[in-house]
Amino acid sequence: MIFERIAPEQHDTLDGVPEPSETPRLIGHAQAAGMLAAAYRSGKLPHALILAGPLGIGKATLAFHLAYHLLKYPDFAAAPETLAVPDPASSLFRLIATGAHPSVLHLTRPANDKTKSFKTVLTVDEIRKVSRFLSMTSHDGSYRVVIVDPADDMNTNAANALLKNLEEPPARTLFILIVHAPGSLLPTIRSRCQMVRLTPLAPDELMAVLEGIEPPPPEDPAARSALAERAGGSARNAILLTQYGGLEIAGALDALVAARKLDIAGAHRLAEAVAGRDQAIQFDIFNRRALDLLSAAASEAALGGDLARAKTLSEAWHEALNTISEAETYNLDKKQHALTMIDRLNSVMRM
Repeated sequence: MIFERIAPEQHDTLDGVPEPSETPRLIGHAQAAGMLAAAYRSGKLPHALILAGPLGIGKATLAFHLAYHLLKYPDFAAAPETLAVPDPASSLFRLIATGAHPSVLHLTRPANDKTKSFKTVLTVDEIRKVSRFLSMTSHDGSYRVVIVDPADDMNTNAANALLKNLEEPPARTLFILIVHAPGSLLPTIRSRCQMVRLTPLAPDELMAVLEGIEPPPPEDPAARSALAERAGGSARNAILLTQYGGLEIAGALDALVAARKLDIAGAHRLAEAVAGRDQAIQFDIFNRRALDLLSAAASEAALGGDLARAKTLSEAWHEALNTISEAETYNLDKKQHALTMIDRLNSVMRM
């Protein structure tokens, strides 16, 4: 089946994979969805929610399903006990998916006209759209929904601007903040929102997501089990691993980092594989794997009582994160970045 995209392209769009706004089926998170539907039906839906959990598990999809539910049933007392299943043939679904519905504002990283890609942060100019959005009267008296996706990407100015909107929101307004790491948010923002924690997808749920995407997941049970374990309950991770060479990139980096002596030729091969002009997704996979290796090693050291090593690895994680941010912000040489990252990882892991 050929997939027809109707949603605007985002900074993290994957070819052939629907955006959350155009995904009619929510897999997993039944308890959270039921709780939100019940809160709305009883008239007790909070004005601001944080949907928190790992990247790629369906947080934004849940947010758009909730927006659809509120707009389909403007009278909360008449709303059903479960979230409505979006109808792809309906005008409501298509308006939300295309970003054209006047009652839904989706904020994410904006396009960067200079680089012809996307900015690395969610800017204050984007957040300022909220005030203009809320100043307009709802066309039918229904809810207005602001989805910040992900709120982790806000810079300081953007976060402070959002805080002002959260302090005195108009009636029948819902803010939904998609958050991968709640600790990255200002405490004042967290205090004004109700936290809804979503868990990684179970293996069967993960495979159900992948069944709707080409190519489908492997048929071999052992291969499926290995994929589910490596993906960590994230559908996005699973797609990256199977369709963008993620398994090979992670395996190559793991081997280079674990080697007693750095394989220079192998490091150059991996750096070239992730640093090409059309390899943005592979470059991101490489960087995420590097951070995951440091994070896992730091946790293992801490659990083992080696606090000095845990501190060193934690500092290396923060340094790596800053290096990645600088490489993206200033469009630095990707191959040199990858080579430097491999060398640093190999050194710190052997300490």
